[in-house]
Amino acid sequence: MFFFLYKFFNINIFSYLTSRAGLAFFIAFVLTIKFMPKFITWARNKKANQPIYELAPQSHQNKCKTPTMGGIIFTLSAVISSILCVDLASPFAIGGIMCLAGFAYIGFKDDYAKIIGGKNHDGMSAKTKFALQILISLFLAIFLLVFTNLNMDIYIPFYKYPIINLKYFIVLFWLIVITASSNAVNLTDGLDGLASIPSIFSLMSLATFIYLSGHAIFSEYLFLPKIVGIGEVIIICAALIGSLLGFLWYNCYPAEVFMGDSGSLSVGAFIGYCAVISKNEFLLILIGFVFVLETMSVILQVGSFKFFKKRIFLMAPIHHHFELKGWVENKIIIRFWIIALIANIIALASIKLR
Repeated sequence: MFFFLYKFFNINIFSYLTSRAGLAFFIAFVLTIKFMPKFITWARNKKANQPIYELAPQSHQNKCKTPTMGGIIFTLSAVISSILCVDLASPFAIGGIMCLAGFAYIGFKDDYAKIIGGKNHDGMSAKTKFALQILISLFLAIFLLVFTNLNMDIYIPFYKYPIINLKYFIVLFWLIVITASSNAVNLTDGLDGLASIPSIFSLMSLATFIYLSGHAIFSEYLFLPKIVGIGEVIIICAALIGSLLGFLWYNCYPAEVFMGDSGSLSVGAFIGYCAVISKNEFLLILIGFVFVLETMSVILQVGSFKFFKKRIFLMAPIHHHFELKGWVENKIIIRFWIIALIANIIALASIKLR
């Protein structure tokens, strides 16, 4: 709508990406702040609480009455804000909106299945959920290949030239990145506010790369891949950051609401999508370091127990390990935020160290 005002009524302020990104941020933040309390009240009345499983640390049992599925509100706020502020003629922006909406739908189906199934219900089966993630990731990868100018080159951090052209195998690579990122954030979302701030840091870093790659002069000066039309996606990044901050208002310790899979899957997938379109698939390991750490702890734990019948950690993901070691929940959360910030500062340093 706001880009339409520039296009047809020549209101010049809406021609700037930064203006529309700022507007998207505040619209999404206000929408989330306004509607989240209404959702929390509704969810409590409907007993829309995610079951706390018996294997979880004992300290989690007092959270059994906390509503879940708050991700629906902040994701919807981000989508509405994005639609109002982006140029809908941009295929990159359309892909980003579809990514958020598609993975939020998967998460909603899973959250709803957990709620109606009671405390012994695991929600949607893992195979079904994974299959849907693969399907939507495949659709997004093909969409990018067909409707955008995104090349098939692969870049690595701190090196200015592409290392290989994957040709049509790039579709499989993009699929893996988006799906893995979605599940990594989902695994991290286990403590109050733990996933929100690292997600915001990741989105800020990726938005920086997207802006620079979409700028003809900056991309050439910094030896970044030049990707025409990618800049509109920073508006969606700003909208999602705004909505996540609004959500954090109610999700910070002690949480009044959890994001659920409807939030974590969509945020993670969009982070993966941004890494793909900005050609930062490998730098995402650093940008999303906390998510990688959480995921690797699960992989190592499962692998060690399967092959050696021994556990590496007291419990996985690794934030539960520190809980069982006696760390206070707030201390774990803040320290993981610090790690995420440092990792993203290093990732941003790669812009010049190339």
